[in-house]
Amino acid sequence: MTDPVADPLVEVLLYLFLSAGLGALIGLEREQSESGGTFAGSRTFPLFALYGALVSAFFPGLLPIAIGVLVVPLTVAYAGKIWYERDLGLTTLMAALLTTVLGAMTMHSETGAVAAIVVGGTVTILLSIKDPIHEFADQIEETERIASAKFILVVLVVLPALPNRPLDSLYGLNPRFIWLMVVFVTGLGFVAYVLAQFLEPEQSIALTGIIGGFVSSTATTVSMAEKTVQNETLYHVCAFAVVTASIVMFPRALIEVAVVNPELLPSVAVPLGVMTVVGIVAAGTLYWRTTSDETVESGELKNPFRLRPALLFGVVFAVVLLVSEHAQEWLGTSGIYATAFLSGLADVDAMTITLSKLAADGTVSPEVATTGIVIAAIANTLVKAALAWLLGTYRLGRLVSIVLGVVIVSGLVLLLI
Repeated sequence: MTDPVADPLVEVLLYLFLSAGLGALIGLEREQSESGGTFAGSRTFPLFALYGALVSAFFPGLLPIAIGVLVVPLTVAYAGKIWYERDLGLTTLMAALLTTVLGAMTMHSETGAVAAIVVGGTVTILLSIKDPIHEFADQIEETERIASAKFILVVLVVLPALPNRPLDSLYGLNPRFIWLMVVFVTGLGFVAYVLAQFLEPEQSIALTGIIGGFVSSTATTVSMAEKTVQNETLYHVCAFAVVTASIVMFPRALIEVAVVNPELLPSVAVPLGVMTVVGIVAAGTLYWRTTSDETVESGELKNPFRLRPALLFGVVFAVVLLVSEHAQEWLGTSGIYATAFLSGLADVDAMTITLSKLAADGTVSPEVATTGIVIAAIANTLVKAALAWLLGTYRLGRLVSIVLGVVIVSGLVLLLI
């Protein structure tokens, strides 16, 4: 019996329906926000999508010409919009062209259809958060804008120019891979930094710890320790923020492993997952004992898109990668573990990415890589407890040490089993 869904006509109709749905989704947003004005709305955008889909399905070779032809009436309509509404915004015009392309993508292939759904949803969200985006842009200081622009410019210029191969002059290191990891780690922090502007983490100590953990758990620990010196009664809420920031380090490391070496993820997920769960339970207990009216601000979080810290991380990562490779040759497994501990005292990201890459290359076994990553995480957790003692009050140091000590013990138990 023939599957009706497999019928070519039914398949084409399904994809046409999908394209019309994506166009309607974007069109409804444009009409609801009143951004389209008289230019285009909930009826016009589905037509844009169907136009692209039909041309792609039956006249694929004419698609560039069809889009070019569409530009003519769109330009006329846009000129009329400027004349009557005095609105120079290009957003709706670009959304119309993009909707036509999305319609064409739905008919291209299954992969194209999935990509069109993802992009269409992203476009709708992007269009619907106009006010928060403008508010965020207005909050950014000029120095931060310049720093971000410099960083992005360097990334765009430097990354394509770097050789994508091991260089003898760099002792076998791949410069493009190193810089790509710098961009990746910095990007994780920047995403959290952007969320901090939208979510206003000063209203929630949990958000302060989570976002601070992705931007810089060390900076968050130092900030919270200094706050307890200024006001000792805040030691409970500050301890919770420190513990939360330290715990976030574990899922952050899992994200890095998943990107660099997905095959290593199941092995690393067990110990880091257990440490995360233990940490969440311990932090939950601490939160339960924290009064609901206690709040802390995380204004010390800085834009991670700064060139000097990024270059510093690149140097640290290159050194850790180089030392780890030779440590395996000179001292065997114990050399890897010693390097992991020493590196973890300063930075977990560098060691996590290094061991993930070495495991992917077959230089170290998955077991050794997993153990090394856990050791680096434990070492960095010890640093957080030490900072709480040295820079904060006695109560903060004691409370953070007890909670993080439970997390460290759980990690050590897993290593010894």
